[in-house]
Amino acid sequence: MTINKYQGRTKEEAVEKAKQELGEGTVILNVKEIKPKGIFQIFKNTTYEVTAAVEEKEAFTVPKKAENISLAADEKIALPKPESDWKEMLAQARAAEPPAEKATEPAGNSLHEDLERRLENLSNMLEKQFAAEHPVREEIPEVREADSESLQFMKMLYRTLLENEVNERYVNQIMEEGEKVLHNGSSVDMILANVYQKLILKLGQPEVICADGKKPRVIFFIGPTGVGKTTTLAKIASKYKVEYEKKVAFLTADTYRIAATDQLRTYANILDAPMSIIYTVEEMNRAIAQMSDYDLVFVDTAGFSHHNDTQREDMKKLLDGLDEAYEKEVYLVLSATTKYRDLLEIADIYKELADYRLIFTKLDETSAYGNILNIRLYSGAKLSYMTVGQNVPEDIEVFDMQKLVKQLLGGR
Repeated sequence: MTINKYQGRTKEEAVEKAKQELGEGTVILNVKEIKPKGIFQIFKNTTYEVTAAVEEKEAFTVPKKAENISLAADEKIALPKPESDWKEMLAQARAAEPPAEKATEPAGNSLHEDLERRLENLSNMLEKQFAAEHPVREEIPEVREADSESLQFMKMLYRTLLENEVNERYVNQIMEEGEKVLHNGSSVDMILANVYQKLILKLGQPEVICADGKKPRVIFFIGPTGVGKTTTLAKIASKYKVEYEKKVAFLTADTYRIAATDQLRTYANILDAPMSIIYTVEEMNRAIAQMSDYDLVFVDTAGFSHHNDTQREDMKKLLDGLDEAYEKEVYLVLSATTKYRDLLEIADIYKELADYRLIFTKLDETSAYGNILNIRLYSGAKLSYMTVGQNVPEDIEVFDMQKLVKQLLGGR
């Protein structure tokens, strides 16, 4: 992994500089506003500095059994013996604590408060790590025993990720990568900054609707019943209409629920946008042809049980039947409150229909965001938008990876 800093007059300019130099796979770790100092500050403009990273091997694979894991395939490092891996080291450190600390749990609360403080100061931690490791080359010296404080901190991070419902296999891999820093004798700040960076890299940059290029661009919203596809579609369409002044239109293939058609028609009337009901692929292509001067055509589809083969085939025909003259994007809408096992099955079923990006709804109805990371890593699909309520168009945001990672690590 290589980390560099880039400055610009705006955040967008600094991000663009990072992408031009680091190329595809660039991930923004941190954004900082730099205000001018000195007696002439009123004549100077505020600038922005981004810390960006790129990892040569970005794929996140499911870890194999512990004895087969190679922490860094191309690096020569002294590995600890199996009986002294980080989990056992944590257990040994816990067993070595004085009885008084084991009987009462003040240390746990203190650690959580300490973690909150460190997450708030994460920008400073990244500054320290960047200064010490510029560019970052993960060359690990001979393993040495980590101190008790660092072990305790690793244990708390492990437990916090599990409490946030991150799947244990992913937690183990993240911790095994963080183990390199642990054995290097790094401070707690360095360990946290390393885990934070790894999580940011695994989540990647969000990918959102592109409103430029050939008109019209067709945007499909797919997903199971009850996840809020219609409301989410309306929120995004409203933003592009009002904030970006794009011409938007609506199609609905959700002919199973009359209420869904009426709901979308209400939104279309408010936005003064055309809307058509489609029953076949041919009707869809004819309707889009009549909207040739529109920037974006949003297509609402019927939610169905992923066990219903007939409806699944109908959906595939609709997605595959779009005329090749049009560019399309497909968004799988999922609820953050859905059980992990069901999310895995849904992700697999819809992957057979199309390549998609991920939208998560109902984040205001849960306090555990682990499934967002789980499905991102399991499916390989990019994250895009998240919704945090029913208000249109306010309660929708592009995923903020820095904020999400801080929440996964126990921050607010």
